[in-house]
Amino acid sequence: MTFLTEQPPFARRLLDALPFTVWSVDLEGRITAANGSWSRFAIDNGAPAIAPEDAVRGCSVFASVDDDAARDQIERAMTMLRERRTSLVRWEFPCNSPTEERVFLMQVTPLETDGEISGYVFSTVDITPSHRSREALINTGIALAEAIALDRVYEEVAQQLRRVLPATGFVIALADDDTAQFTITHRDGFGTQSAAELASRLTRSWLDALATGGVVREGTADGLEITAPLESAEGVLGALTLSTLPPETEQALEEAERVLAVIAAQTAVAIERAWLVRRVEQKRRLEAIGEVAAGVAHELRNPLFGISSAAQLLHFRAKEDPVVEKNVGRILREVERLNRMVTSLLEFGRPNAAHLQPGDPEAVWDDILEGERARLETRRLTLRRTRPDGPVSCPIDAEQLGQVCRNILVNACDHAPEGSELVLVGQQLPVGGWRSRLTNGGPAIPPDVLTHVFEFFYSNKTGGTGIGLALCQRIMDEHGGTIGIDSSPEHGTTLTLTLPAA
Repeated sequence: MTFLTEQPPFARRLLDALPFTVWSVDLEGRITAANGSWSRFAIDNGAPAIAPEDAVRGCSVFASVDDDAARDQIERAMTMLRERRTSLVRWEFPCNSPTEERVFLMQVTPLETDGEISGYVFSTVDITPSHRSREALINTGIALAEAIALDRVYEEVAQQLRRVLPATGFVIALADDDTAQFTITHRDGFGTQSAAELASRLTRSWLDALATGGVVREGTADGLEITAPLESAEGVLGALTLSTLPPETEQALEEAERVLAVIAAQTAVAIERAWLVRRVEQKRRLEAIGEVAAGVAHELRNPLFGISSAAQLLHFRAKEDPVVEKNVGRILREVERLNRMVTSLLEFGRPNAAHLQPGDPEAVWDDILEGERARLETRRLTLRRTRPDGPVSCPIDAEQLGQVCRNILVNACDHAPEGSELVLVGQQLPVGGWRSRLTNGGPAIPPDVLTHVFEFFYSNKTGGTGIGLALCQRIMDEHGGTIGIDSSPEHGTTLTLTLPAA
């Protein structure tokens, strides 16, 4: 780009039409040419109203710089270009006006004549919007990095979105890997629409964002809705939709989309981290409970043995008295129940170390189903099973995983209506690993009960110890997997197991 004194009229008009300032200087820093935007830039920054070229030609560029650091920066840039240590120098600098603080990008390139550097071209661009967006993204990243609870993650996302974008509302929806159904986990704004109505209206945008892996926009009567996918290294989690007023320019809209995409990615990472922290906390809590449980079980075992021995002796001698015999029988049954509980406490509190080796979890199910065939037949239950499309390999301890499968199968049989069908679906996950879902059509578990089913000593089954599912959760944690439960009147109760890939 060479222009020093004489430019054709078209080149002159072209330079003056540029939205950023351009000027050239000689080796001493004297201005040789400037476009029309230069004067506007100078006036905005306190310089007197002068013609863009006639009055400034021959003036030193340093005359318009009243900051020593800025003057040194310009001199260093000219020296580096003159010594050919680089072909381009750029830096950012703030420029405060009476109304606001703005940020500009300065770029300096050399001018060459006959192979020799004869001057320099300076250009200045207003990058205030992108600078603000960048600062907001940095602040968002810092804020979300400190959030380890889901509620805090959602609060930080809402706060940062309001700071960087003219948001009138936003909604976070997480997707189910199999059904692609979305569940709204957090919302802010969107008027009086119910969660179901909002999900129904936005599902198409969410699916489009997940399918394309990019940002999608949808115009509304009140403005604009921009949707970005929630993606992390582990896969797709869901989508984030922002409701906003229409930006003034297409460039502003594109900037808003870029910012939302980055915030969505940061949000996905923060959500996964919150899930991981919750799992770690749960594991530590179960370990602490296990230590107490093992100690209690150890102290109970000897007294229970003594009670059982005395009751059996009394039962042998009390056959002539039906009342005594009946009550002694009750004692023995209660002792047996307590013994089962003590055994479960010891298993939970002092579990055998999991010896994980690559294996097929579907083969574990094969063994359990064969061993529990009589249980299914007794209740006239049928099993409809769907296997994964291909072989699955996960790090498993077959014996311990079998204990989990047996436990959830027994629970499913106990709660399924007699003569009904159980559904077992196994699949290999897109990111590797394995998922198994066992569904029974029994009565739905009430929501207030569902949140407690994995808690220690909590059971809604007659004669249950409240240890089985807690033990299953601990075993799945040891495998690096998960266990979850869903229940509804329409679909019954489903226990879901997941394991990571080998």
